[in-house]
Amino acid sequence: MNITDVRVKKFNSDNRLKAIAAITIDECFVVHELRIIDGKEGLFVAMPSRKMPNGEFKDVAHPINQETRNRIEAAVIEAYNNLGDE
Repeated sequence: MNITDVRVKKFNSDNRLKAIAAITIDECFVVHELRIIDGKEGLFVAMPSRKMPNGEFKDVAHPINQETRNRIEAAVIEAYNNLGDE
């Protein structure tokens, strides 16, 4: 799997939500609504999710192993950091 494109929309606010991202995988599959969040241990990427009737959130799409999650998170955070203070 290759992440062939990362698009980030940065927010200028004091919220924990810092940006929304979309990734393209192998130039043929896009995942939208990845959230870049400023957590207790720094930035992390939350997968797209929806609110269930019981109030809990469930991922709509997510990696099935830690290696893939790490690759996605690294690519998204790198793209976020490369934006600077636009």
